[in-house]
Amino acid sequence: MHITRDGRFERTDIWREGKWLDLWSVVHFLTGASIGLFAPFFSLGTPATVVIVFLLLTGYEMWEKIVAIEEAPTNRVMDVVVGMASFLPTYLLLIPRLSDTSFILVSGFVITANIVMSVFGWVASQKAAALEQRLRERYERRRARLRARKLERSLGQP
Repeated sequence: MHITRDGRFERTDIWREGKWLDLWSVVHFLTGASIGLFAPFFSLGTPATVVIVFLLLTGYEMWEKIVAIEEAPTNRVMDVVVGMASFLPTYLLLIPRLSDTSFILVSGFVITANIVMSVFGWVASQKAAALEQRLRERYERRRARLRARKLERSLGQP
């Protein structure tokens, strides 16, 4: 991770935001599957459930924009697409075929994987934010020293 010449912080870790897909796409995939596993319990019917899930996934992306989580617009769209791409087959195809025992095992695995991936991503993002702050402070100190040297030279002082 580093600060570019124009002062932008550039992440290089595996959790950095991608233009289309990134490691967060796995979290969105698991979230769509998690929702698909439990949506039948609400008994809203397929059309209503699909619309509500689409609105929830889209609303989450809008919330990310409001709280200033930086992402490419293409990545925001793909987050919704990936979530729906896992929700639909889970809800329409997988759930009707699962026994109670299989449902418990599959939902336990999917939810656990979703939580673990989300926590790892969140921790990595927090570390990146702290690193960015330290790099910015160092960058500003160096910039101030360079300005001071330049001013000293222009005034003819050693």
